[in-house]
Amino acid sequence: MEILDSFDDIRPYTHTEAEAAIQRVADHPLFPDILTFLFPDQPFEEFQQRLRRLRTTEDFQLEVMHPAIWSIVEKTTSALGYQGFEQLKKDDNYLFISNHRDILLDSAILQLLLHQYGLPTSEITFGNNLMKGDLVIDIGKLNKMFKIIREGNFREFYRNIARFSVYIRYTITKKGESIWIAQRNGRTKDGADATETAVLKMFSLSSSQPFVENLAELNITPTSISYEFEPCDFLKTREIYVSRRVKYLKAPDEDLNSILHGITQWKGGIHLAITPTITRDELTTCEQSPEKFKMLTQLVDQRIYSHYKLWPNNYIAYDLRTKSNQNSSQYSAEQKEYFIEYMTKGLENLEGDKEELQEIFLSIYANPVVIVN
Repeated sequence: MEILDSFDDIRPYTHTEAEAAIQRVADHPLFPDILTFLFPDQPFEEFQQRLRRLRTTEDFQLEVMHPAIWSIVEKTTSALGYQGFEQLKKDDNYLFISNHRDILLDSAILQLLLHQYGLPTSEITFGNNLMKGDLVIDIGKLNKMFKIIREGNFREFYRNIARFSVYIRYTITKKGESIWIAQRNGRTKDGADATETAVLKMFSLSSSQPFVENLAELNITPTSISYEFEPCDFLKTREIYVSRRVKYLKAPDEDLNSILHGITQWKGGIHLAITPTITRDELTTCEQSPEKFKMLTQLVDQRIYSHYKLWPNNYIAYDLRTKSNQNSSQYSAEQKEYFIEYMTKGLENLEGDKEELQEIFLSIYANPVVIVN
């Protein structure tokens, strides 16, 4: 049995599976509504026929996903900035470990930019909680997404994580594909990006090699993304507010609602930075520490923070929260007035103590200033 067969339940579609999945997407009753939102000027029947002619995951990404994401970027952003792609080599494979602010767009924008630079797109981790419904599963697996399973008791959880680690290493070193993964379990809700050491330890489970050799072959490449207007900022505010009082339980369609909200919400500017790949020398330095994984975590965070773009909204929120004008040179009076109006209108729709809700909202935008500086 080939090694790929052991990952049938989590891996993306192969070329032989893609054609049938594309036909299912073309026939799905919800597909016309999706197309109308993304491409309102394009006749459905014409697009459907073009879709039916596609055969591979690369075809689907190039002809469907990339135009769809560009459409979202054009409709909901004022500018897309990026840096660091020139350091990537076409024949090398990377483990892009990124801060995570939007369920879909963080990784999707990376794919757009990789393609723009003539580089292969990566496979993308996707939580099993999001892989629900035939249409979502088909589109996800056609877009090179693979599933991470986080459910079960401790023994099942560890077995799934170890297997996930094997798949990551196999994909990078044998299959010849790069991978995008978030630095932590789930999106950052409070604006304070932090790499979970457990994620880095998970990478190492799939090899018995010493620390440096083990991790060096994965080409760990921290990636930093920032949004002028935080995706789902008011939804995140509500979640934090509720979580302070009771255990937060997601509604059945909450993840899908967050995906749709992140797609449609105005985001202003977006900036994505590929930071330098962690070197063998840096791993050697980490290895010399009694807490080598903790030191590696700090190194990854430092890479992400040093390349994170702070926006006027971040500085405005920091000054509002601290009741100061410390960063007034970073924004105009008009920008501050607009942000306050935006915040006030959004918080009016949330139930709860208004002062606490405002404090949470401001923290989401202000925390990056604290961390980066």
